[in-house]
Amino acid sequence: MSARGGGGRVEGKVVLISGGARGQGATHARLLAEHGASVMLGDVLDGEGEETSARLVKDGFDAAYIHLDVTCGPDWRAAIEAVEARFGGLDVLINNAGIGSFGGVEDTTEEEWDHVVAVNQTGVFLGMKYAAPALRRRGGGSIINTSSTMALTATPRSLAYHATKAAIRHMTRSAAMALAPTIRVNCIVPGLVATDFLAGIDQAALENRAQSLPLQRIGRPEEISQAVLFLASDESSYITGSDIVLDGGALAGFAGYKLSPPTAGAED
Repeated sequence: MSARGGGGRVEGKVVLISGGARGQGATHARLLAEHGASVMLGDVLDGEGEETSARLVKDGFDAAYIHLDVTCGPDWRAAIEAVEARFGGLDVLINNAGIGSFGGVEDTTEEEWDHVVAVNQTGVFLGMKYAAPALRRRGGGSIINTSSTMALTATPRSLAYHATKAAIRHMTRSAAMALAPTIRVNCIVPGLVATDFLAGIDQAALENRAQSLPLQRIGRPEEISQAVLFLASDESSYITGSDIVLDGGALAGFAGYKLSPPTAGAED
């Protein structure tokens, strides 16, 4: 479906996506474009960002790319100005950019801590801060932040990642209250998803983890983007300050539980 074909769920909306050059951000961009949105991709990966934008344009969608370091206020101001100049306004901000961290309490360096906080948490704060006036200029809009199931459970490692993703959930609630009623603010809470983010993790361990989930598989990027599409659209017009958890059932019960097939002849 072309962005110019009409009838999409976000037809005519303008979307800015941080971390949009590849992976989950690029998947968000394509699905939203397929449903009628104009998309601006922001990232520090300029080569990949330009390529992703060019592919969308080649396929008939309205897309552009801008360099965006989410830790930098001036970059956010420039990105918002570019979106308004290129597309005439801003309706949706997707705070997708983020980085991982695998250090625990004692082996996380101060530099690593500061960097993860700057990208994952300060980046979301700056995005909301600078996008809000532009969203109001269009009469309101939607902000979608990206948390993680690691905000709701703990491991001995990934301390900085845990902390920042948990903070994003509470920042979402506070911003939802502050920016209401014209701007809605929600967050998605993904679990294991098959993106580059998992590339450095032992694949056998990942498969074992996936088999322990009620749905017994790792999520697909497109499944996460469907939730983003919903929150970006007017279909979610009465939802703000909320989470959507997309984790294959990981948080539904004991993390080590594994489904067993029903025993033959078992009673209901």
